[in-house]
Amino acid sequence: MNLRQIEIFHAVYLHGSVSAAARALNVSQPAVTKVLRHAERSIGLPLFERAKGRLIPTPDARTLFTEVSDIQDRVRSLRQAAQNMRHGRGALLRISALPSLGLGAIPDTVARFLGGHEDIMFDLQTLHHDEMVRKLYERETDIAISFEVPLSAPVAHQVIGEGELVVLYREADMPDAPARVHLEQLRGHKFISPVQGGPIGRILSGELNRLDVELDEVVSARTYYIAAGLVRAGVGMAIVDNFTAHAAAAPGLSSRPLQPAITFDINAVYLQNRPPSKTASEFLELLSAVIEKL
Repeated sequence: MNLRQIEIFHAVYLHGSVSAAARALNVSQPAVTKVLRHAERSIGLPLFERAKGRLIPTPDARTLFTEVSDIQDRVRSLRQAAQNMRHGRGALLRISALPSLGLGAIPDTVARFLGGHEDIMFDLQTLHHDEMVRKLYERETDIAISFEVPLSAPVAHQVIGEGELVVLYREADMPDAPARVHLEQLRGHKFISPVQGGPIGRILSGELNRLDVELDEVVSARTYYIAAGLVRAGVGMAIVDNFTAHAAAAPGLSSRPLQPAITFDINAVYLQNRPPSKTASEFLELLSAVIEKL
């Protein structure tokens, strides 16, 4: 398959139809159909089956897609590198982070980093833990900043900081809050619970079970910035990471760490065969310093 055939196959696979692929590539439908047929003849295998107006990838196409995605990613990187050079820019850093870190720590680090690296381009996005491996595999990102390292995946990581769980509350709801709050002191208060499947939800659930504490859960929030918004609206209290609490700071809102402290690592995760570049390592060092001060 040549690069044009790879591009067409990739677009049809992602969009599910010739018409959608043609629109995405800004070419005609007959051109897409012609190139796709040539690609199938080149490799001697059918790539799609038509069902209910959509093109369904064959098992062979699904196997091929992994390799094709890697090639497409390299082509995009090459184009981006050429564009950067044309405009006098340097490297492109593709960083993904959990929303709680994307609210403050990542923007602050990028702003400071660009002060000494004006030629660097950033591609930033938020992710959730269950998306991490896919985004790394499919080369949507180079480094994922997360609270958890995926098990049984060919990834490497480095610890760049530490976070802590805190109680986020309206001051009117707990006017005499101590410096640290024991989970038992939250009995009788309405509580916004995190999704139990996430790493912080599992940590919190384990601690509640250990202490045999049952809270009055009135809402389950799938993201911590939604939990923070619910606290601000007076729905109840929430246990969130300290980064979310810092970003949600507002008059009338406060946060307190737990007693005993519940901490967790912050990790930079990447594919084993794609370790951070020198520039990316410098960014991670600065991010580590910013996290330490929060």
